[in-house]
Amino acid sequence: MKVVIVGGGFGGVKTALGLAKDDKLQVTLVSDRDHFLFYPALYATATGRSRRQSIIPISDMLAGSRVKFIQDTMTSLDTERHIVITNDHQLPYDRVVLALGVVTSYFGIEGLDKYSYSIKSAHEIYRFKRHLHDELTSEHQFDKNYIIVGAGPTGVELSAAMGHYLKRIAKKHKIRQRTVHLSLVEAAPRVLPRMSERASEMVEKQLKKLGVKVMTNKKVESEDDDSIIISGKDIPSKTVVWTSGVANSPFFAEHSDIFRLAKNGRVEVDEHLKVSERVYVIGDNASTPFTGLAQTAIHDAMFVTKAIRAEAHKRPLPTYRAKKQPVVIPVGENWAIFEFGPLRLGGFMASMVRRAAGFVGYTDYFPVTTAFKLFLSEDDLEEECSICK
Repeated sequence: MKVVIVGGGFGGVKTALGLAKDDKLQVTLVSDRDHFLFYPALYATATGRSRRQSIIPISDMLAGSRVKFIQDTMTSLDTERHIVITNDHQLPYDRVVLALGVVTSYFGIEGLDKYSYSIKSAHEIYRFKRHLHDELTSEHQFDKNYIIVGAGPTGVELSAAMGHYLKRIAKKHKIRQRTVHLSLVEAAPRVLPRMSERASEMVEKQLKKLGVKVMTNKKVESEDDDSIIISGKDIPSKTVVWTSGVANSPFFAEHSDIFRLAKNGRVEVDEHLKVSERVYVIGDNASTPFTGLAQTAIHDAMFVTKAIRAEAHKRPLPTYRAKKQPVVIPVGENWAIFEFGPLRLGGFMASMVRRAAGFVGYTDYFPVTTAFKLFLSEDDLEEECSICK
């Protein structure tokens, strides 16, 4: 049985590795990039930690497996002839798994797409870091305001780490200024609006201790090259980081003859994560409970691996069951918030849980020894400072 998996994120790579263990399956993984992004570590890479922790070559992840990897972009899906069509290939399939991930949405807010920064890809992280270094070397001082928009997990993680990082690189560039004006902006009434109110209160208190100004119930209206307008107030800034707003991959809306979208823009799937007999949709693309989390993408990948292997061996298909996942978010050094159902923990112990979860995340894709090397990768501040030279 030929299986084509499209998408090199948590769900796609996990599915490929799982299916490749079955000799009855010929597995091909297609991704438009040559690297995997370990999202829990992206904020850390953006604030001075090793890029090796979050930007990992897909070839390294597939080494020793039976997976064929093709770096290319899918342009169409021929469900009658059962072919995945990419820019340079036509790949026949018996089963196809789509795990395309999401794209950034600016909600039509003027100027954000042109002037804001992001940390959702390797290129965006590089661009963001280069801006920070260039600004310090050219202006010899911090920006008037550093604005992070979106108080979901990424925004909270980044804002909590930014102050310390800026002071480190300022010291590296021999700039003595110590005061950093850092704000976290959220349109909802509280930070981490998908978590409990108590968790939000605990995190906001910790952010304020770290010197972050928390601005909730505030709406970004526009941005230009030297300021941002938030709820009618013009705030000078050349460093606005957009961590809010994602939308489903546009591929699905562009192929409405194949896919039916739910109100949230995700793809409607059946009890087997299928949209048709041969087509599976998983992870952030599927309209399932708890979609949008890396843990959910991994859970989906494990399910679809089991389902396709069942089909290959003429066994009954299993039924998908959504699984609520624990949430743990770092908020600065040695502090995190952990929540799972009624269980809630904030502080040092939660940060230990977060570190353990990070290591376990690597073991989903690598042998333990390799996972340890990634987990313990040294900071690369010396390396990244060469960006500004």
